[in-house]
Amino acid sequence: MLHFLRKMNRGGAVLKTKTRKKLTFYILLTLAALLWLVPLVMLFLSAIRSTTEFYTNLNLFTIPKVIKWSNFTDAWTKGNLGIYMKNGLLVSLVEVPLEVLFSSMCAFALTRLGVKHSNGIFIFILVGMMLPRQMALIPLNIMYSTLGMTNTYFCLWFTYIGFGIPMGVLVFRGFFRAIPKEMDEAANIDGCGKLRLYWSIIMPVAKPAVATMFILDFLSTWNEFLLQSVLITKDTMKTVSNGLMSFIGEFSTDYGLLSAGVLVSIIPVLIIYLVFQRQFVEGMAGAVKA
Repeated sequence: MLHFLRKMNRGGAVLKTKTRKKLTFYILLTLAALLWLVPLVMLFLSAIRSTTEFYTNLNLFTIPKVIKWSNFTDAWTKGNLGIYMKNGLLVSLVEVPLEVLFSSMCAFALTRLGVKHSNGIFIFILVGMMLPRQMALIPLNIMYSTLGMTNTYFCLWFTYIGFGIPMGVLVFRGFFRAIPKEMDEAANIDGCGKLRLYWSIIMPVAKPAVATMFILDFLSTWNEFLLQSVLITKDTMKTVSNGLMSFIGEFSTDYGLLSAGVLVSIIPVLIIYLVFQRQFVEGMAGAVKA
């Protein structure tokens, strides 16, 4: 009986320790979430503040005396934010699916087609992740200017796909390697070709990897600024990250208008993340296993 009571006491102590650790973990997560929300709150309060109040009241955490909701409509119409977001969606929704397609096909070849020296080819592709875009800025500008391709979305699509393939191959290769090869053998017995194997069997299984790449590549393309600022100079063709710079004047800046524009520009990225969030963690886990 005494031995049983000691076991019960030990079990209760272990349970209390686990509960305490779990509670501490969730408290830390809550504090981290609140910390990440601070810039968003500051941005929202700045977006509903007039320019005069912005300069007279430097405390960005106070609710403005006069809430200026017109900053959002002015940013959309007078600031041409609607045009910039339409251009950004055009660039992103064409580039991202192509990026996913080419990266997954490359990873499929490296993992399922028995390509010689596949590991060496994979390492060579990963070298592209080490090359900064700033290093290629001048050569790209000279090349596209010579070909007369500046101020076209093709130069952005081509460049973004090239810089994004290494990351895409890394994610898809890790996920494809976790898929049993027995599925390939069963498909071959049923008369399934390589293209159908890729499209009808491997890709449906790899939905988490597709969702992961869609989120990462959409975020990268939507927020990219440097290449766009050099290759796209026409105001009617600028995307959000480049177009928001027009809100900044030479001698003064309407920070309320700028904050409203930034806040609205977050919405597409947030929607994409909410749609694919369930598969995002699983897809990243597959990449890490590689």
